[in-house]
Amino acid sequence: MNDRNVMLGTWAWGDYSSFGREYSEAELLSVFNRAVSEGFTMWDTAYVYGYGKSEKLLGKFLKTLKRDEYIVSDKFTPYHAKDFPGSPVRLMAEESLKNLGLGNLDIYWIHNPMKFREWIPAMAELKKEGIVKSIGLSNFSLSEIKEAEGMLQDYGVPVYGVQNHYSLLCRSSETSGIIDYCNSKGIIFFSYMLLEQGALTGHYTAGSAFAEGSGRGKNYNKVLGRYEELNSYLRSIANSYGISQTALLIAWGMAKGTVPIVGVTRERYIDDIIAAAETRLGAEDILQMEEAAAESGLRTIRVWEKEMK
Repeated sequence: MNDRNVMLGTWAWGDYSSFGREYSEAELLSVFNRAVSEGFTMWDTAYVYGYGKSEKLLGKFLKTLKRDEYIVSDKFTPYHAKDFPGSPVRLMAEESLKNLGLGNLDIYWIHNPMKFREWIPAMAELKKEGIVKSIGLSNFSLSEIKEAEGMLQDYGVPVYGVQNHYSLLCRSSETSGIIDYCNSKGIIFFSYMLLEQGALTGHYTAGSAFAEGSGRGKNYNKVLGRYEELNSYLRSIANSYGISQTALLIAWGMAKGTVPIVGVTRERYIDDIIAAAETRLGAEDILQMEEAAAESGLRTIRVWEKEMK
């Protein structure tokens, strides 16, 4: 497995309110062990995913490995800067490192562009000190990426990656030119929510919805009935390739030149990622998937996001 193909997400490991259920340590350890046995090495987390819960679980599991056997991606979340007064970037990074039991982070992201100009000097300082190896930008528009990139260049620090919501129902990072810009600059584009938190997998319907009161439930349950026609069409394409609908969507993200971030809470998701990496979608199928998504009229911009322009 090529590290650049996929990153494994641990949002659901700690943020129970968004996903509507709590996963046991034993469940997640079996997922972790399966992933490691299949050669997966990149893990994405954040302090805000359960305020340390996701980080602590991941850190506990990583202790079984040597430090050079994995990559940890973590985030500075500006919305919670107030919880770390004085030096929020440094203090949040230190809290994350303590939770993970690590001495440094491979990738540290500015989680959203709120007041990003304030955070860049401190991010660059962490890079200079070796506390973080690479810096990324998440949920940034093209103009914000270019401005942040210029500021970081003043410190001699490149932008390693951009991490945005990107799916069949949220393609503004493509239409705005962000992905093309990243490709032209050697910046890796990481796509999160390719599966729309499960709404595009076909596992959930109006009659079998997400947990009431969960973040997913509040966002998707009222419109799940409108997903059924699109999901039926996607299922037919997946069947033609002999893969699951989940694998089809991951394969689409790969075919578009992005590195998918796939949340993993069950071992079968590892199988889906492997199948996706082994699948080469035809250009006509990609076009038809995108046309079907556009014709569905479904759009997903979450409360922390904006339409990229």
